[in-house]
Amino acid sequence: MFVNHWRSVGKLFAFITAVVLVLGLAGCDDRSVAVGTSGNATKLSSRVSEVSPPEVIQELRQMLEVYQPQVTIATPKPNEVLQDDRVSVQFQVQDLPIFKDADLGLGPHLHVVLDNEPYKAVYDVSQPFVFSDVAPGTHTLRVFASRPWHESFKNEGAYAQTTFHVFTKTQDNQPDAALPLLTYSRPVGTYGAEPVMLDFYLTNAPLHLVAEKSGDEIPDWRIRCTVNGESFVVDRWQPLYLKGFKLGKNWVQIEFLDEQGNSVKNVFNNTVRLINYESKGKDTLSKLVRGELTIAQARGIVDPTYRPEVAAPSPSLSPLANPTLTPSPTPLVQKTPKPEPVTTVEPAPPLEPIEAQEVTPTLAPVPSLTGKTETMPAPVLEEMPKEAPEEPAEVVQPTPREKKLGRRSGRFRRPTLSPEVASPLPSSLPEILEEPSSVPESSVLVDPKPVTSGVRENNP
Repeated sequence: MFVNHWRSVGKLFAFITAVVLVLGLAGCDDRSVAVGTSGNATKLSSRVSEVSPPEVIQELRQMLEVYQPQVTIATPKPNEVLQDDRVSVQFQVQDLPIFKDADLGLGPHLHVVLDNEPYKAVYDVSQPFVFSDVAPGTHTLRVFASRPWHESFKNEGAYAQTTFHVFTKTQDNQPDAALPLLTYSRPVGTYGAEPVMLDFYLTNAPLHLVAEKSGDEIPDWRIRCTVNGESFVVDRWQPLYLKGFKLGKNWVQIEFLDEQGNSVKNVFNNTVRLINYESKGKDTLSKLVRGELTIAQARGIVDPTYRPEVAAPSPSLSPLANPTLTPSPTPLVQKTPKPEPVTTVEPAPPLEPIEAQEVTPTLAPVPSLTGKTETMPAPVLEEMPKEAPEEPAEVVQPTPREKKLGRRSGRFRRPTLSPEVASPLPSSLPEILEEPSSVPESSVLVDPKPVTSGVRENNP
């Protein structure tokens, strides 16, 4: 019974201690609020809210889950004393491709922090990274693997650290290896869209890892974040996406607290950064945050072998895409054709018919056997129209009397007369031959060879 009494007293004492601890944490800062996992539009202060990560970034993050990067610092060696203010750093990375996409300017890289200065992004580990004009004394170099949008990998081995000296050793910039160490990562620089990611790296916090695996609801450490003077407390090691930044300059501070809410006095555990916020940024990260880039467009920042597919031409645009289709001659952009001037062609006047002229045939005198002069009709030729082709002359067979006369006066071909002007020969030649007349030379159409007396004698 006595033992049970002391057990009850012990439980009561433990309960009172827990209540005092919670009240003590709440009293550290009246504006602080504990935050667990991320939620949609969780109010962290009067101005700052936590929202879910952009959808495109969530999908890209899934593609990088296959990697467990292992980072080491080859040079300088731990506690090495360098005799030059120019420090050449060589990194070695396994299980993570380090590169920068040529088009988008992002890719998996390293965040390199010298002492507590803002980090330097390293996208090429094949060449040493050089720090110039390093002050004499002791310095600590911290490096960890980062995703393209600057979220740190938090697996075991993704972080490396070394302390070296330039010319001589000092007491500055030497973290206590027995205490937890907080490394500020983001936000830094200029942002062109909200939400803005807040991210950090933790080392030497094994009690928190043990508590997380055991499911203990009481964390052993917390991180106090302050944005423009308004503070909130987080108890999970994960990035936060925040809204509520004002245009222009903003300041962000993170501090490492123990389980009683007191600051852990280790070097680098309290860091402040100044950032600049501008809306409508044109950089790749701003476009990812606003969702203006699709997975197909942004996949090149997580996969160095990815090449965006070129869309095949539409069958209506390329006749080779489908041989059975007839390409349309219509251009893609149709322009209204300008009206061509209309030329009025007047019809040609109708051709007037050529009236046939009546031609009275005249008889040319022809020598006769009786000594009298016979007259033959003089042919009158009419000029044919130029459009009509010439017809061959018609050979007219002479009458018996013409044949008889022809033997005495030579051969002749009856002229071809136009049908309109042709006139038949007179039916009775004897009547026409009664009146002898002289034969003019210009009107004789027969052979001009003179008739000799021998011809007459040869004819009976």
